[in-house]
Amino acid sequence: MTDPMPAIPTSPISRFERHLTLWVALAIVAGIAFGAALPGVAGALAAAEIARINLPVAVLVWAMIFPMMLGIAPRAVLDAGRRPAGLVLTLVVNWLIKPFTMAALGILFFEHVFADLVDPQDARAYIAGMILLGVAPCTAMVFVWSRLVDGDGAFTLAQVGVNDLVMILVFAPLAALLLGVAEVFVPWDTLLLSVLLFVVIPFSAAMLVRARMLRSDGGGQGALDDLSHRLKPWGAGALILTVALLFAFQGQRVLDRPLGVVLVAVPLLVQSYGIFALAYLAARMMKLPFAVAAPAALIGTSNFFELAVAVAIGLFGIDSGAVLATVVGVLVEVPVMLSLVAFARRTRHWFPAATA
Repeated sequence: MTDPMPAIPTSPISRFERHLTLWVALAIVAGIAFGAALPGVAGALAAAEIARINLPVAVLVWAMIFPMMLGIAPRAVLDAGRRPAGLVLTLVVNWLIKPFTMAALGILFFEHVFADLVDPQDARAYIAGMILLGVAPCTAMVFVWSRLVDGDGAFTLAQVGVNDLVMILVFAPLAALLLGVAEVFVPWDTLLLSVLLFVVIPFSAAMLVRARMLRSDGGGQGALDDLSHRLKPWGAGALILTVALLFAFQGQRVLDRPLGVVLVAVPLLVQSYGIFALAYLAARMMKLPFAVAAPAALIGTSNFFELAVAVAIGLFGIDSGAVLATVVGVLVEVPVMLSLVAFARRTRHWFPAATA
């Protein structure tokens, strides 16, 4: 059986997903409580990593992105490359705007707005951590946010692939430029393993499952859609568990330095909502279809936090303010992204429904 071009359906949001913000809030509290009550267990889970990629979190991310991968027809990815407007928007926002606005906001808040609240040395460290987040746009979680807004899976895969290629080429020089250092240590194992784990392997596995189901006598597109539908609740549950784990791993930092966490969170929130607004409005002006516009705006708002944290540790040490800033980026991302997903779903009527 041939692999048909799938339509991009508008899936109704489930009752569980409709209240994701509540479940995330409860997961945050549960995660911090778990980390405080069982620090040994939380530490063991946090230490289960390869090349700074946490394995329990990696498994959960797989559970989140695999259902979306199943819905991607291979030739649709090639077609996405023939519609470059959304990819151009992604690249412009991620690499020509976001790193510089992040640096500017860090300087504005920690050298001016919060100057009386923060030691100058800590201020410089917080700015450095923010810059590292700004030059590390997201790889894996974009698939989650795209699925929640019914994004075009083929476009999302194409934009992640292009974005990862650019990141391999320009991450180090751009970070060095903005940090004002001669050289930035790049943990290539973290960067390349992340691409392998969260893009290459799950997509390859999904294509094998997809091809087998479409060619089997009892399969077909209906069976494939049914499998994706049955896997969907696992993705939402995995997101909640991921949040709980992240806060279990980092909750002690939040409790130890609450003022630093709050101060760093403020410019990160301004950056996140500002970048999304810029990209989303640009997509509307470009008349991109919603299934392309939403993922194009969301990828610039999300961050590749494993890379940012790893580089911060290598440059400044594990107890530095730079590492704290990257960790705060991890902690604020999910609530922020869920609010933007909800906004995007409410404003889908601003955009054409489908590509031409």
